[in-house]
This record gives sequence, C-alpha cells and structure tokens, in this order.
Amino acid sequence: MSTSTSVSSSDNHRVWSILGKNLKADTADQLEPYFSQLVEMKDVEEVHLGGNSLGVGACEALAEVFKQKKGLKIVNLADIFTGRLITEIPQSLSALCSSLISHTSLIEINLSDNAFGGRCADSMVPFLSSNTHLQIFKLNNNGLGPQGGIIISSALLKNAEKCKSEGKPSNLKVIICGRNRLENGSASSWAKAFSAHGNLKEIRMPQNGIRMEGIKSLSEGLENNTKLEILDLQDNTITKIGMRSLIKVLPKWKELKELNLSDCLLGPSGGIALASLLAKGNNDKLEILKLQYGELDKRFVEILTEAIAQHLKKLKELELNGNWFEADDDCVEGLRKALALNGFEDALDELDDMEEPPSEEEDEDEDEDGKDEDDDEEPDDGVAPGVDGTASLPPADDKDTDV
Repeated sequence: MSTSTSVSSSDNHRVWSILGKNLKADTADQLEPYFSQLVEMKDVEEVHLGGNSLGVGACEALAEVFKQKKGLKIVNLADIFTGRLITEIPQSLSALCSSLISHTSLIEINLSDNAFGGRCADSMVPFLSSNTHLQIFKLNNNGLGPQGGIIISSALLKNAEKCKSEGKPSNLKVIICGRNRLENGSASSWAKAFSAHGNLKEIRMPQNGIRMEGIKSLSEGLENNTKLEILDLQDNTITKIGMRSLIKVLPKWKELKELNLSDCLLGPSGGIALASLLAKGNNDKLEILKLQYGELDKRFVEILTEAIAQHLKKLKELELNGNWFEADDDCVEGLRKALALNGFEDALDELDDMEEPPSEEEDEDEDEDGKDEDDDEEPDDGVAPGVDGTASLPPADDKDTDV
C-alpha cells in the first residue's frame, strides 16, 4: 500500500485526502504518516476521509487538528465507520462535528454512507444547530428513521432561529437527505426546517418511504422557498393528496431548474394536473424533468408537449420511461418535435420499458385516496441497516387516478 497522502495545491486551494485508502485506524499513530502531513499543512481547505474505518482515538485526534484548521471549507466524512461498533460511533461523530462548530469558513460537510441509525443523530446536533455558516449539508444513506430525522431537522430549525436572532439570513443552500427512511413521522419537522431556511436552492430527499400525507406537509413547508432550483423526491409516494399540495406551491418556484418525481405514483390525473400547471408558464427555467414510472398516460404527454412548445424552452433532459403510453404513439412523436424546436432533440430518454395501463374497470376500482390497509400503522422508529447501511424501505404500492 502506498503511504503517500494525496495533496493537491494551487495558489488559493489545498486538499488533504486519504479517500479510499481502506485504512483501519483506532489511534492517531495508525494514521501515520498521513496524520503528520495534515498537521503540518497551514492552509488546508478540504479534507476527505471516506473509504476508511476510523475508531474513537483516531477521530478524536483528527478533531483536535480540525479545530486548528480555521480555513477549512469542505469536510468529507462519508463512509468512515465501516466495521465499527454502534457504541463507538457517537463519540467519534461527536468529536468530529463539534470540532467544526466555530469554523466560519466552512461551506460543506458530507456525512453520507455511514450507518448511524437514529441512535447517533444526537451527536450531530451541537454542530448543526450552531454553525450558521454552513451552506451544503449532505446526509445520505444513514438509516436515520423517523426519530433520527426529527432530531436532525429540529437541529437545522434551531440553526435558522439562531440566524434570525443574530439578524442575518440563513446561509444554508443545499440539503441532501435521501435513503434514510424518514417516512411521514418526520415530514412535518422537515417542513418547519425548510420553511425557516428561506434561501435553500437544492433539496434532495429520494427513497425515504414518505407517503402522500408527508409529501403534503413538505409541500406546505416549502411554500416560502422561492429560490428553490432543485427538488428531488424520487421513489416516495405522492398520489393525488401530495400532488394537490405540490401544484399549489410549484408556481412559486420560479427559479426551478430540476424536478425529479420519478417512481412516485403520480397517477394519470396527477400527471395531467402537473402538465397543466407547467403549461401556464410559471416554471420556464426548468431544464430537467424526471417522471419515470409514474402511471402517466398519453393525455399527460399531449399537455406537456404544449407546455414545452410554449414555455419550457430550456428543457434539455426529460425522463418518461415506464409510463402508460406506447413509445411509438403519435403523442410521443409530437413531444420529440416540440423538444427539437427548442434545440433539444435528444432530451427524451429511451422509452424501452413502457407499461400497459389497467383496464377501465380496474381503474375505477382503485381506492380513491391511494391508501392501503397499512396506511394507519405507526411508523417503525427502529433501524435495520442493510448491507449498504440504510434501512430497507417498504414497497410503495399506492395508485391514484384522480386529482
């Protein structure tokens, strides 16, 4: 194994990285010679620790160094606890996060791909509630569960309240918190955090088992986020309840560039409602629209084609695979022509897995609210991490036909 630390430098930029070296370090001594080189760097701006297994002693030693590196801008702590006991992680995580509380230069922290579970969420609270300079927060694939989601979002809310008490706007621009089994149980808490951080530009919360009532809460919380440019809710369950709320706030996101609602069971009428809203021209900056496997039919395509021709002139990426219309239908040809007129003839994805719509009788028999017998069950706050550290999500099986 090479013992050289990856260090890059330029006039104003220095990076210290042991990314992917597969080290297992329980103490600072086991991080040598990497650790000494970090200590000696006076103007380090980025540190990348991912792809290693760090114990309590190693993390506490790194934390002491981080405290002295006041110029840190990016701290990447993704995937650093592989093979560690759950009893070790809170102390390690607390040391690393707390060391960054007073860093006014910090822009981004990445804590993704660590199997924290809700039990470790408290370790992040002092940092998240106190450092008001942070702009980008990445916490993806951690198995938080609903209770862990409440802890994290509540800390972010306190962060916004601290900004307000100090008479300054929130600096937080990006929140990425997908694959965390947040479910409906934490949705209202996240909604409050989003609403308080009015300068958010990017929110990604895919694969969280959030159902339509939770989507409704999130939508209402995002009403004040008029600077939003990216919203990713892929692989949650929207149906008509969630779509009703989304289409109320969508016109307010005039800066929106990317919308991902793939695998969200929008339903035929949900798709029609969305396309009809886009046809009004309130979201003419939209560049990326992802709506795969949403049970959308040709009526949606026809309305969207009109929206593209009249308003969505910047739409350069459109994903519609797995919906309820035929790939060789005339409506698809019309859609391609509309995209081509705007100079994006290759914007549409390959429609190689289109589905047959249900029969009219089956369509009428679907539950009006898109609920099943399990909808009223209490969410499981426990964490059952899989091989990738995330809790497994329940299958989404709701269908909707009417908004």
